[in-house]
Amino acid sequence: MLLMKPSLRAAVIAEWRGLPERKMLADRWQSPAELVPKMMQRLGLRERLHETEVVGAWSKIVGDFIAAHSAPVALREGILYVRVLQPALHYELEQVSKIDILRKLKQRFGSKTIRDVRFRIG
Repeated sequence: MLLMKPSLRAAVIAEWRGLPERKMLADRWQSPAELVPKMMQRLGLRERLHETEVVGAWSKIVGDFIAAHSAPVALREGILYVRVLQPALHYELEQVSKIDILRKLKQRFGSKTIRDVRFRIG
């Protein structure tokens, strides 16, 4: 006995009986290469992936001393939020080193990923 998909079987029987054909639904198939980036964007995973990459590269970008006393905590809408432990270091980062750190971050991750850096004491 020949096995057929239910939809094909139904189409053959309908044709044999002379019933009107049902309209076929449009094929909405998408390749994973098209679908995955869209899903990541909708779920906010792309930004989370960049956030993880920034956290991993933080010590290489700012150096061991600053990395030991600060930590990136979030990347939201292109703004990297960094927690700083001491007020003196906060002042140094905000007033002196911010431009250099931002330039290095943009070079490494692109200006679309990181537009600004904000330091917070905490």
